[in-house]
Amino acid sequence: MVNVDPFKEEPMTISAPLSWLFPAELDLLRRDDLTVDDIANLPQDLRYELIDGRLVLTPLALPIHQFLSMRVGSAIEERCPDEFIINIEQAVLIDRHDELRPDVMLIREEGAGYSPVLPADVPLVVEVVSKSSQSRDREAKLKKYAEVGIPSYWIIDPLVERVTFTQFCLGPDGMYQRRLHTDEFVTVDQPWEITLDLPAWTRKRDRIRRVARRDR
Repeated sequence: MVNVDPFKEEPMTISAPLSWLFPAELDLLRRDDLTVDDIANLPQDLRYELIDGRLVLTPLALPIHQFLSMRVGSAIEERCPDEFIINIEQAVLIDRHDELRPDVMLIREEGAGYSPVLPADVPLVVEVVSKSSQSRDREAKLKKYAEVGIPSYWIIDPLVERVTFTQFCLGPDGMYQRRLHTDEFVTVDQPWEITLDLPAWTRKRDRIRRVARRDR
């Protein structure tokens, strides 16, 4: 029996899991000049982002990653005004060569009739860090979300000793300014009052690490 560490994420490669893609779709993975039009007909259940003209496929998220996405979404929704909705893994159009898929997104109702969503209809995006995405979340996405004027960007990091929350808000210079970084119970006031119980999330993550089976 092969031992599998459920907390280790492997980079996506062109291998057996992608064997059901057509040759033309596999060819997209080799290009660096793609536009949103080139990927418009990809399978809806394929987990991907378009970054700088490259198609980036991502592994299926671990349950703890999805748990945190759901907890963040629930916290945002608790006092959410009627004119907004919260979506998980909804695509947002950055430009012709970039279509990103944050883990959690806040959308104005008037912008919820199409996909990918336009940045002008997105007050907040949230990324939950994974081993395969941490550099993109902290660098490329930080820059791209700011460039299109999304007012708030949050990063939830479950990979460090205690789950952390980092809040970025758009400054007058059009760049994100780090407003808060914490691993404590916290309440923020943008886009409205939202409470995040980071210690509880840390305890849940640690419990999963203790009890989760590590073989198949």
